[in-house]
Amino acid sequence: SIQEELSLRFPESKMSFVIGDIKDHARITQIFTQFQPSVVFHAAAYKHVPLMEQENACQALLNNVLGTYVVAQVAISFGVKKFVLISTDKAVNPVSIMGASKRLAEMVCQALQQSISENAKTDQAIQLHPTCFVMVRFGNVLGSTGSVIPKFREQIAKGGPITVTHPEMTRYFMSIPEAAQLVLQSGCMGQGGEVFVLDMGEPVRIVDLAKN
Repeated sequence: SIQEELSLRFPESKMSFVIGDIKDHARITQIFTQFQPSVVFHAAAYKHVPLMEQENACQALLNNVLGTYVVAQVAISFGVKKFVLISTDKAVNPVSIMGASKRLAEMVCQALQQSISENAKTDQAIQLHPTCFVMVRFGNVLGSTGSVIPKFREQIAKGGPITVTHPEMTRYFMSIPEAAQLVLQSGCMGQGGEVFVLDMGEPVRIVDLAKN
């Protein structure tokens, strides 16, 4: 879908669409060798909260934590200037496997940043091309894949019912343009090791969202 949309809207732009597993060190190295990126936006993750519990917990940790470590290590070795990790507000005092795995991914990036800072004192190569790690925590993005809005639309199209787990349930929401802007701003502002969080305003009652 992204390939088709971008190719239609920006036909003059040079784009490449490549497939790979972020845990596959050889494949990630091959991609970095081919494209030599200076900025990496790391959004690859298993994000579905209920699916990541119980029997899928191991895969959540492997993908979200180990996968992040592999991509980050390759980024350092290729002298990437900025590495922006797309995290989640569920990483704050996490109560789910998904949230905990993303918090661990943040800690991986922060530990690598500290290691870079310490090694830069003696390693001239790192002094010339130090990688700056920045983490961005998202709330719920309205209209994104897997968000509640498409789910409600689907349920309404079928004639209902709309499923709301509790009448007093509230969530913070942001729009897709706000999410994209936060990622870009964080990439520009970050000096290394910071975690950025958008001011999400006031929480929205899910019941009111469903009614609207």
